[in-house]
Amino acid sequence: MRTTTVGELRILLPDLDPEDLDSASDLTDDLSDAIVEDASWRGAELKDVRIRSSRITGADLSESTWEAGTLSGCEVTRTDFSGATLSGVTIERCAVTGSRFTGARLTDIRVKDVLFEGCRFDYATLSRVAAAGAVAFVDCVLTDATWSACRLPDTVLRSCQLARLELDSCHLHGADLRGNSLHDLKASLGNLHGTTLDEDQLSDITHLAVTELNLTVRRR
Repeated sequence: MRTTTVGELRILLPDLDPEDLDSASDLTDDLSDAIVEDASWRGAELKDVRIRSSRITGADLSESTWEAGTLSGCEVTRTDFSGATLSGVTIERCAVTGSRFTGARLTDIRVKDVLFEGCRFDYATLSRVAAAGAVAFVDCVLTDATWSACRLPDTVLRSCQLARLELDSCHLHGADLRGNSLHDLKASLGNLHGTTLDEDQLSDITHLAVTELNLTVRRR
């Protein structure tokens, strides 16, 4: 295993050796120690599928449905989950890079030691996504997405695009939001309780407060 640090968060990630992996193209109920490149699983219906210690690159899982199962110890790169529906899936010790979740629906997902880097979550809906360990979003697009009843304490977001990201009844206590513009968030201030910000974001928080409280600000 290898580790990476984002802000003050240390994330445990897989350290896969391609020589230890076998080439695969079929998505079985238990895919382990595999290397998958450019596989097309568009519209697949998956249930209780377990993918472990594998490297997936350039796969197409758009419009697929994945119910229950696990994604553990994997590297997922340039993979398309656009329009996919994931429910009850556990994602643990994974690095997800340059992948697309545009319009995807993630419900009752458990995440632990997961790094999302350079991924697109625009128009995605995350419902009851819960972090059981370190999670970070780096250089991700989260515009027009919705997070509802998510429990993501101590999560780190860095250099992400958050325009019109809607937060509804989320628990983000201890999350590090430094380095992102919060100006166009669609969220009540309670969703940001206990988060860490930098001084440059105070004007964004003031804007959110004025909007939420319907204040009228006038010059003397």
